[in-house]
Amino acid sequence: MDIFERVYYTRALVGVAAGVVAGFVIPIELDQVTSVSTAVIIAIVFYIISIGIGRSVAKGVPKDKRRKVATEGIVPFIFLLLVFMIIVFTALHQSIVIR
Repeated sequence: MDIFERVYYTRALVGVAAGVVAGFVIPIELDQVTSVSTAVIIAIVFYIISIGIGRSVAKGVPKDKRRKVATEGIVPFIFLLLVFMIIVFTALHQSIVIR
């Protein structure tokens, strides 16, 4: 597995972790704007963390490919964050919705 694949899968796992955290942190009492802004803030914080992890994994990458380290895996990060946020939020609050 090359460096960019490791960064890709690491970023995907960080997206899963961010989605789980967002699902737990967002309460049902908040309005939609506050919930979305909370999810976006969590996503930004976790993405910055994943950039730091990616840079530590890809220390020997030439300067012309360093930008690829920062953007590699952004799509699975966003997708998995949304999917796991929805799954965790729904699992935690399904009894409230059913009433």
